[in-house]
Amino acid sequence: MTTKLKAPLLSLILLFTILGIWEVSTPTVTSAENMTEYELLMGGAADEARVPPPSAIAVKAFEELSDPFYDNGPNDKGIGIQIAYSLYRVLAGYLLAALIALPVGFLIGMSPLAYKTLDPFIQVLRPISPLAWMPLALFIIQDSEYSAIFVIFICSIWPMLINTAFGVANVRKDWINVALTHELGSLRTAASVILPAAAPTILTGMRISIGIAWLVIVAAEMLVGGTGIGYYVWNEWNNLDLTSVIFSILVIGVVGMLLDAMFARVQSAVQYQE
Repeated sequence: MTTKLKAPLLSLILLFTILGIWEVSTPTVTSAENMTEYELLMGGAADEARVPPPSAIAVKAFEELSDPFYDNGPNDKGIGIQIAYSLYRVLAGYLLAALIALPVGFLIGMSPLAYKTLDPFIQVLRPISPLAWMPLALFIIQDSEYSAIFVIFICSIWPMLINTAFGVANVRKDWINVALTHELGSLRTAASVILPAAAPTILTGMRISIGIAWLVIVAAEMLVGGTGIGYYVWNEWNNLDLTSVIFSILVIGVVGMLLDAMFARVQSAVQYQE
């Protein structure tokens, strides 16, 4: 059996082993006298919460995914609607960041003067936690929706900008010299030589940025409330519905994995061998 087949098989074995241990180590309900414990395991309100078993989470997942877009009011929306709100905020902030990070990264990568001018600002702003900007954003923008988008913009811009600058600055000088020999203009050289050569590095930054954006939106939505997968997690925790909390955590992981896989596919498409 090849490694390509062994790895998924071992992953499945490990998964079912963990789920089996989790299931058998969780108290079960066998009588009506234990109904309080049953409600607790299923995520209902109680004085002392316990982690529900995988079987209860599977039941919850089936219930939620069978009708993911129901809408029964502000505090009762399906998981599909919550994810859609979060993805909208992530993509809006991410695209705004790309509109700024990519051209500025090109400028920094191609111009040592621009690098030395902007580097102090980048080094000061880059380490600041995106959530530290939330109070200021709420005060200035005065809208929770746009404030969350602004936070995604802030956290997405730095990996894209830095990787773009690094990729552009490290394009082989021989290739640029060939373009100069053929008397290509600056814009044509950037589009036909520098961009294809730096594309793998640029996409690495974009891939990192989308992962960070998806991490940050969950915390941002916990703060601003209203809608989104982060709000969903926090609301279910306030209801002591641990089954829904764990289910939503798994959904967050799966969506993040799909976003990363999408960028990995694009990244592999632009890879090249020198």
